[in-house]
Order: sequence, then structure tokens, then C-alpha cells
Amino acid sequence: MKNFKYISLVFILLFSFNSVAQQTPADPQKEAITITGATAHLGNGKVIENSIITFENGKITAVADATTAKISGSGKVIDVTGKHVYPGFITANSSLGLVEVNAVRASNDSDEIGDLIPHVRSLIAYNAESKVVESMRPNGVLMAQVSPKGGRISGTSSIVQFDAWNWEDAAVKVDDAIHLNWPNSFSRGRWWLGEPKGFKPNKNYTKQINELRTFIQQAKTYSKGPRSPKNLPFEATLGLFDGSQKLFINAEPEREITDAVNFAKSMGIDNIVIVGGYHAYKVTDLLKKHNVGVLTSRTHSNPFSDDDDYDFVYKMPKMLAESGVLVGIQTGDASNFQTRNLPFYAGQIAGQGLDKEEALKLITSNTAKILGIDRDYGTLEIGKSATLFISEGDALDMKTNVLTHAFIDGRMISLETHQTKLYKRYQKKLGQ
Repeated sequence: MKNFKYISLVFILLFSFNSVAQQTPADPQKEAITITGATAHLGNGKVIENSIITFENGKITAVADATTAKISGSGKVIDVTGKHVYPGFITANSSLGLVEVNAVRASNDSDEIGDLIPHVRSLIAYNAESKVVESMRPNGVLMAQVSPKGGRISGTSSIVQFDAWNWEDAAVKVDDAIHLNWPNSFSRGRWWLGEPKGFKPNKNYTKQINELRTFIQQAKTYSKGPRSPKNLPFEATLGLFDGSQKLFINAEPEREITDAVNFAKSMGIDNIVIVGGYHAYKVTDLLKKHNVGVLTSRTHSNPFSDDDDYDFVYKMPKMLAESGVLVGIQTGDASNFQTRNLPFYAGQIAGQGLDKEEALKLITSNTAKILGIDRDYGTLEIGKSATLFISEGDALDMKTNVLTHAFIDGRMISLETHQTKLYKRYQKKLGQ
């Protein structure tokens, strides 16, 4: 009877999550749209104080200074004088659309059984009607890399936009990268099992690396052969060797980052990204030598070590950016709902002294370059996708990030969410 009640509760919860689905996706852009008067933050470090931006058929056709340009608005003109326009923010290494409620296992598709499973694709599990995904849009987060978690090789990620009927519609770049969790050279004592507290060397570190080496070497050999009979895990890695896919390696300490980069290069894998990279600032020469980008963790977290500065997590991305490393921000270690704070992570880094337009690049053009979608997204430039939004103020500031309009591929999307509905509901109650 208890099991029946539990199962019934799970079904009720799941039904309630789906009964109020995401906003119906917007219609395709039918006419040209021109935005005038806004301060345009282009996402490449440049700002136009009084801008005119036109887009048609989902593509930007004009970006200019309205005070000097000899162009006039065409189609529907939206005058937003005094407001700000930004490229849509991009979050990397997220579980958005894979996890609805952490406590309900049936709504969690972020992890699969197995240790070396590159053939597990996050895209086909992506829920385009997730209310968590919907809640990203009012803060300007309009795109994400949806990544699997768990195991040694977690699987293959894809990049999606947040206005779609299903995962096929949402897909921007399919199977963009394979995600690897690098072994830890040290382990923390599991006090709950009676082990002493504190760090101790991982005696299996070399063994774990050799297991990875064997798998990757076999996959590389498979890629050069007749590929028969078909091996699904090896098939999934083919892009690593021809350059069409990237290898995202989760690694934090200096030794692990160094070992991971050297390992990947020795395996003939050139497109590498370090995820987390807590001590990446110690190996910037290595990273620049091999053109390795870094996706740092969210800034709203504590330092790993008691010996670190209290504000180390806040300023580390600035240190990397100023050293010449390509840096973005990822939210993989955060609860899905916290991903909405992505612009404020960048704002906090600006608060540590990084130029605000450079901080903006950490969630726009830099992330687009790291994900390999910079040809179409990440900046406000002619020919690129009209994925952008208008804010009443500074979008990196919690107080002034108030969106009035948002567009994905030229479609004007709704900014209504489950949260905004509740806000309006209880505002009425408080006003009684």
C-alpha cells in the first residue's frame, strides 16, 4: 500500500509539472523588425550608444550608430530609447531540459548507467517544454549546451535554443562535444565510511588514466579501420579525431589539467575545453599553446581550500581573461534553477575589475567560440542570428536586468513563466 501511494504521488507530481507547459513557441518572423534608440552591447567588447538594429527572416541585416548612419528603419519599428540591447546569453555545460525536479528520479535524465558511454546523447532526452528552461528567458539566457553527467565519459552534448516544440526544433548544433570527467589525483576521506578526514593520494590515478588511454586508443584505431561490426561507443567518438567534435574535460587542480591536456594531445585530439579549471590560472602558458578554452564554474560559490583568498572564485575568470586564455562561464555544478543567474555571475566578475564589456563576452561571444557556434550566435553583427533581447537597464545587474522584449532567430518570444504568473497572483493578494 505504501508503494502504491508513493507511485501515485510521483505520477501526480509529474502530471502537475506537465499540465502547465512552456509557452507556445513563437511564430516565425513575418516582417522586418527595427530596434532604435537603444544602447547596443554587441558582445565583442564594443558598444553603440544610440543604435539602430534591423533583422529580417531571423538574421540581422543592419547594425549601426543612428546618429551617423544613413539608414532608416524598415518594417516594424520598436523605439526603445534609453534601454539596452544585448545578444542572447549562452550557458554551457548545463542540465537544462534534462532535470525537472531533482527529488523526482523519473524527471532526471542527466545521468545514465555506465562508465564509458560517449554514445549516450543528451539531445534526445531534452524536454523543450520544461518549466525550468522557460524560467531562463526573462533573464536573457536564451541558449544552452545541454550536457550529460556522471561516469568517466558521460556522453555527448548538443546546443539548443529556448523556443521550440520539441528537441528536433530546439537543436542548434547536434552532438557538439563529448564530456570526460578526469580522474582525481587525490581523494577526500569518506568519513561516513569511517575513513580519516582530509585529502590523500588516489592510488588508482595512473590505472584510471590507462583505462581511458586504452579506450581512446581503441576508438582511434576503430576510426581508421572498416568500422565493422559497428561499435556504438567508438562511433560516437569519431568526431574527436577529425576535428568536428570537441572534448570537454572536467578537471580542477593544476596536475589534473596538465595531465588531461597532454593526454588529449597525445591521442590526436586537438579541440579541447577545460571545464571548471579551478587552478587553470597556474597553467595559462600550456592552455594558450594548445588553444584550450576554459569554462569556469559559477562565481556564487566558496573557495575550495582554506588557503585560498575569500574572493578567489570571483576573480579567477578575470585572471584567466587577462592572461589571454579564452574564457566562458559554465553552470554544470549548479542547480538548474540557478542557471538563471548566469548574467549576474558575469556581473560579479566585472565587480572584480574586469571591464564590463569584457565580462559580457564570458556569456556571449567567448562562450559561442568555445562551443563552436560563433558564426551565427554570440554577437550583434550583420548576417548573424537575431537572437537578442532588450533590457530596461544593465543586464549584468540584478536590479536593472528587466527584459521588455526577447527574440530567438527573429521570433519575438513570450517572457511569461510559471514564476511571473505566481508573482502577479500574489501581488494581487498583497494589494488587498
